[in-house]
Amino acid sequence: MSLSGTVLSLVLRPRAVPDPEQLTIAHAGDTLPVTFVRSARARRASLRVDPAGRRIVLTAPLRMARATALGFAEAQAGWIAARLRRLPERRPFVDGAELPLFGEPHRLRHRGPMRGTVWREGAEIHVAGRAEHLPRRVRDWLTAELRGRLVPMVQAKAARVERSVRRITLRDSRSRWGSCGPDGALSFSWRLVFAPPAVVDYLAAHEVAHLVHMNHGPRFWALARTLCEGPIESPQAWLKANGETLLQYGGQ
Repeated sequence: MSLSGTVLSLVLRPRAVPDPEQLTIAHAGDTLPVTFVRSARARRASLRVDPAGRRIVLTAPLRMARATALGFAEAQAGWIAARLRRLPERRPFVDGAELPLFGEPHRLRHRGPMRGTVWREGAEIHVAGRAEHLPRRVRDWLTAELRGRLVPMVQAKAARVERSVRRITLRDSRSRWGSCGPDGALSFSWRLVFAPPAVVDYLAAHEVAHLVHMNHGPRFWALARTLCEGPIESPQAWLKANGETLLQYGGQ
């Protein structure tokens, strides 16, 4: 029947997801920034911290009234304020800044018009060129350093499980340190260059294990432990304690 067909088409038509909305919540004399987003998969309102963006994200179902979602966030204003206060300070790439290279402290040194781009001397990372280009050059250099260490590590672990890696991508992921696609493509956060070698090794083992088991079941964890050069508990604890700090490097 035509009526039945009309109703069916209305049910299946996806509802548009509005763009994120920037809100503020008043608390104890302060103004707290909140980003309001709607999700087709959300079943209830929720709050999460975005350390890289230094913001709180309020997520609500498509059909929840805006006032209801905002009321939920306002009721949690104390929690929001506490989480924002706990975020580590930003660590921009500027002359004299200290940053860890695979967990070892290094000092950035701007060398102005000297020839070259970026090079390391002992515990110093030297950057030539104009000051406004320093952040980009440092990030490019750090990404290359991570790639040089991570790619052979991943390939060696993949060979142990007799799997091929389609490609390895380094991104500025805000929610995951690594991921594995169904096509064998692996992705990692470039900020792992600041983590100790044991953490990088653990993330490589974790994602390679997903080439075999696309889940987090017992067999996955057993394989991940086998692929990791040491116990996985220590790197896991390190990421939990220091992950938010890694996301602050390079921020302005």
